[in-house]
Amino acid sequence: MYFTALLARTEDGWEASDTELDDVETLSDLTDLAREYAERTGAEDDTVLVYVEQEEGAWFGLVRVDGEDDPRVYVSAAQAAARSSYGEILLTDELLGREPTDVDPSTDLDALDLDGTEEGDPDQEEDADREDYASASADSVPPGPVGDAEILADLGMPPADLLTVDESDPLAAIGEALGIGELADAVR
Repeated sequence: MYFTALLARTEDGWEASDTELDDVETLSDLTDLAREYAERTGAEDDTVLVYVEQEEGAWFGLVRVDGEDDPRVYVSAAQAAARSSYGEILLTDELLGREPTDVDPSTDLDALDLDGTEEGDPDQEEDADREDYASASADSVPPGPVGDAEILADLGMPPADLLTVDESDPLAAIGEALGIGELADAVR
């Protein structure tokens, strides 16, 4: 189970709304969702936070969008998030420090032999390639937090506090630090 919310800082203070990520497949889609929310709330030139939490305290993630700037991302537990479809959206190659050439062989057309002269069982080879890729991908994800730990520093939550946030209710801790504790509770 997941909980997702949008938090926008407007001239009149913070606004919050829970949201669904059904149509979100990439970080770019998530950034577009944040910018659309900014337009609806009048926060086009200000800060919008996308909050994603896997319930039961496994991990949480934040994406910060400030106007047209590139998004800033923080994930509390990268290996746990890597096992999640929402986590995969946040854990880009850039965030993990991987080369973008780490491509899944099952979708890399250049790696396929399409001339029909292969020997052996192609299904077994494809399964082995997928297993090797999954193993290499899991090994390249650190167990702890990744991303911009200063993502909330100018909003009232220093990196040390973000890195040690209470995993049982991270949204409450973040809301309290931002001075919007009641709003954070209400959106949940």
